[in-house]
Amino acid sequence: MSCDVYITHTASFLPNDPVDNDSMELVLGQAGPKPSRARKTILRSNGIKTRYYAVDPETRQFTHTNAQLAAEAIRGLKSNALPLNEIDCLACGTSMADQLMPNHAVMVHGELKIPAREVIATAGICLAGISALKYAMMAVKSGEHKVAIACASDRSSMGMRAENYNAEVAQMVEQLETRPELAFEKDFLRWMLSDGAGAFALEAQPVTSPCLRIDWIDMFSYADEMSACMYAGAIKNPDGSLLGWQDIPQQERERQSVFAVKQDVKQLNEHVIHYTVGCALQSIIKKRSIKPEEVDWFLPHYSSHFFREKVAAEMAAVNFSIDESRWFTNLYSKGNTGSASIYIMIDELFHSGKLKRGERLLCYIPESGRFSSSFMHLTVV
Repeated sequence: MSCDVYITHTASFLPNDPVDNDSMELVLGQAGPKPSRARKTILRSNGIKTRYYAVDPETRQFTHTNAQLAAEAIRGLKSNALPLNEIDCLACGTSMADQLMPNHAVMVHGELKIPAREVIATAGICLAGISALKYAMMAVKSGEHKVAIACASDRSSMGMRAENYNAEVAQMVEQLETRPELAFEKDFLRWMLSDGAGAFALEAQPVTSPCLRIDWIDMFSYADEMSACMYAGAIKNPDGSLLGWQDIPQQERERQSVFAVKQDVKQLNEHVIHYTVGCALQSIIKKRSIKPEEVDWFLPHYSSHFFREKVAAEMAAVNFSIDESRWFTNLYSKGNTGSASIYIMIDELFHSGKLKRGERLLCYIPESGRFSSSFMHLTVV
């Protein structure tokens, strides 16, 4: 028999000291002989002031693996009086694991060194974290497990360092001089993404105060209509299809920076709001009969301040406007941590003292990989 499921503990982990805008290129490295021409433009648009990297600013060596970021967030749950040995299920999501095999979740389990239990890894980009949360929720809801942990982590700096761009820049200097927009297309995500992890404990009873009841999590994929927009380990062909790294000669992989994360910025700007806000929200309104006046807190994971007004406009277009006084985000101080963003956002609000019993939270998580979207509804109890 199914039961209610509650987020009883939350934690997050952000590595090292915050990095301001002027220090980013010192930490990530300069790609090519000149500083990035796209950086200031992108930072002005995304509005992010500080973010965190799992990189030593002096040596530029990594201080944490992705699995270690996740493990640190989960250990933060223990500090909230949850014995890790009591968990039955561990679900971990990430955009890009430290290795192709084995999966990310078993690496996190190995870092934690806790006894054997069910472990599941979820793949994707920004929806990888919410997919892990939905798996953990269903594991508890079904009665299969008593306590489950959901975790999301991303170490975007792994692919953002200058070393991943040098070969490409060296061969494209002449083109960049005549077509500076190429620099924006290739450089875009270097100044958008950062590192972090978040974790939730899920239980069938509201054993803490406050805690968050998970009312529902809905997810939608629009891959039947849209080609890939954000990708890594592949080349996007003129017809929109992807050529995967295994089918690309090694020399060509390096020349085209195949393993650097790329984004089709034009496609993103034209379609991401329509699909991830408008289409998804209309489906949810029909399915859940939800009304905007019933939402006390709206937590949107938009990747850039550039999209804030666009999100609001699309919500208005489907008659679901929520006054921006009820919006909550920490994008500007914590950065865009990909799949971990919604965890880090909820964790900050959860521990802020602002939540009141009975309040309802609506969370929005878009993914531009091939255009997917998720909305989640929580109630404070």
